[in-house]
Formats: sequence, C-alpha cells, structure tokens
Amino acid sequence: MFHRTIAQRLALCALACLPLASASAASDNYPERAIKLVVPWPPGGATDALGRIMAQHLGQRLGQPVVVDNRAGAGGNIGTTAFLREPADGYALLMATSSTNAANPHLYRTPGFDARQDFAPVAFIAEIPNVLEVPQASPYDSLHALLEDARANPGKLNYGSGGIGSSQHLAGSMLRHRAGIDIVHIPYKGSGPAVSDLMAGQVDMMLDTGSMAHVQAGALKALAVASRERVPALPDVPTFDELGVEGMHASAWYGIVAAAGTPASVIERLNQELNAVLQEPQVREALGKMGAIVAEPGTPAGFGAFMAAEIDRYEEIVRVSGATLD
Repeated sequence: MFHRTIAQRLALCALACLPLASASAASDNYPERAIKLVVPWPPGGATDALGRIMAQHLGQRLGQPVVVDNRAGAGGNIGTTAFLREPADGYALLMATSSTNAANPHLYRTPGFDARQDFAPVAFIAEIPNVLEVPQASPYDSLHALLEDARANPGKLNYGSGGIGSSQHLAGSMLRHRAGIDIVHIPYKGSGPAVSDLMAGQVDMMLDTGSMAHVQAGALKALAVASRERVPALPDVPTFDELGVEGMHASAWYGIVAAAGTPASVIERLNQELNAVLQEPQVREALGKMGAIVAEPGTPAGFGAFMAAEIDRYEEIVRVSGATLD
C-alpha cells in the first residue's frame, strides 16, 4: 500500500508542477496589467523626476501603464520596505538609489531590508554627479579661492545638505577629507530648504545633484563637478580631479530593481525595454537637462555587480562622515 503506481506518481507530479506552470505562463504573458514603480522619495526631487520619465516611456513600450507611487520617509527606507511587501512578480518595481541601496545599510542598524539579498537588479539608469555650488553673490569664483580661504580659516565656511546621511552630507564630508579642509555641516529637513538658503546666501556652499536649473538660470555658481569627466550640461565647469582634488567622485546613481525571486524572463524583458528607453533621444535629452549621465545598455548581472561594489564603497564614505541615523 506504500508503493504508488507509475500513473499515480505522474499524476502527483503533474499536480505539484501546476503552480510552476502557472507562474511560467504568467511571466510569458507579462505584462497583463498596470505596473507600479515605487519611488521612495517625495514628488519633486531628482529620483521622482527620473522615475516619471522612465515610467512614461517604459509603459509605452510595454503596452501597459507604469504608475509612480511615491512612498517617502526615513531616508527612503519606508518606501523600500513597502515595495518588498509586494509579490515578486514584476508588477511592482523600485527606483533604487545610491542612498537607499548603498549608503543606508551603513547609516541604519536596521534599515528594514537586506541590500544584498532582497533585490533583483534590472537596469542601471543614470548617475547625477554632485556639483559644488555657491550663491551668485559669493566672493568665490573658483574652487582654488574657496579652498584657500577654507584652509586659512578653519571652521569659517559651512555647507548645507538635505539632512544627516543625505547625498549632499556625504559628498561634503568627502570634500573635507579629500581637500583637507575644516568646513561646518548644516543639515536641513530636505534638499529644497537647503537650496533655498544657499541661493539666499544663508549657507556658503552645497554639493548637490538637483540644482542644475538654478545654475543654468544664474542663481547659483558652479565651481566643480564631482565626477571623472565633465558633465555635458555644464561643459565649462571642471572636475575636482582637473582642479587638483583627486578622487573627489560623488554621484547619486539611479536604477530599477525588482524583488528577489521575480521570474528571470520578466527581469530580462524589463532590462531589454529599459535599455531601449535609454536610447530614445527624447529621454536622453530630458535626463541630460537634469545633469544626468545616462547609462549605456547593460545586463541585470552587470548592474548587480555595480550595486554590490557600491555597498562596499559606501561603508568607508559613511565611516568618514561619522553619520548614524538609528
């Protein structure tokens, strides 16, 4: 009685395989309904702007709407953990950033997720280098003049940021370390208020990724770009490397990830479509106006290797900053 016939065994195997067959069929027909793109930051910032551009054009290619869902709070952790409560089927995606997926694991003891295990990388989208900006009325017209004054007067100059542990804070801390200067950090509750006070001259400088329009409008002066190459949107602004502050590379990066366990066929489809979106002239122009360096077509594995390396790199950046957020 303990020995099943071959027919019984085949019937049991067929029943056991039904969920797998259903999942496979569902992924083959993907997408059959709207997709949610979780942006773990409030509307109006660079992450939101990038997310909306990608959502619009990805939806056009997939033939289904891609709806942006802003879930702000706790430095991006609230939206990221909310995303991970969604099924791993490709109908919920996340705008991953250097803050949430590289810095936060070192800033928070319990961010609510495992940056190395909980995500399935899909595609690298772009990076936006931090730009050292000063008010239009600032006496500093060059990085050399600013650093000379900072070294002669330790603690005299300050820099604003969107808060402790923000990309602006970490970039400012990196500048202190790389340039050997003593400047005071002034954290704000968001980059918007910090930029407003920068333009008003209430703070001396800021290393920001989202103020390109203010620079282009003449409200702020850009002294240096924290990237390996000059930014197309600011072709006349030199890099820190060119100006003698070597290794001052601080960029916010952005990519799209799914939840770990998402079918490989869905990941591959999304990767192909996102790579195609990034080649569209309209998209490249829109991202370029934001100061973004658009990623070249790549694989999910390549993006995954990049994210893993960034988690390692940010461990040192956060340690030097001394920032903790628990």
